Amino acid sequence: MTSHHARPIEPAALKELRSTDDAGRPPSPYADPEGGAPVRCCLRRSEPGERIALVSYAPLRRWAAETGADPGAYDEQGPVFIHAEECGGPEPDGYPFTGAHRVLRRYSAEGRILGGRLVGPAESFDEAFAEAFTDPAVVLVHIRAVEYGCFLYEVRRD
Repeated sequence: MTSHHARPIEPAALKELRSTDDAGRPPSPYADPEGGAPVRCCLRRSEPGERIALVSYAPLRRWAAETGADPGAYDEQGPVFIHAEECGGPEPDGYPFTGAHRVLRRYSAEGRILGGRLVGPAESFDEAFAEAFTDPAVVLVHIRAVEYGCFLYEVRRD
């Protein structure tokens, strides 16, 4: 039985992003007036008044730097919300941000896209991840928002 779990942005990457994002820009922290932003450091929605920052993040590039892969043209960067200061990280409670359509992109050890799947709000994410990891070539799955295409989090085999 293969197990897998949602992974927030790693603490070392968060420290770097709070200084300079993956597009080379310093963050502009602000107090979130309404709350509800999907915060990638702790995999929950922000609370009204929390200090957050919208930064550019390149998840596949950072993973490739860890593993020695070369994502080539699949190297994307895009906007993600993080807490402006260090936070306690996520509570291990399943898969966050599942109340809308999501795209699960599958990647190989070389950093190439192996396929994807659209998952609706009423569908089982457990089932979708089990299906993805049935293929032994899949080492990483990125979960992205359909409406904006933003990276939400990644799932790897345990």
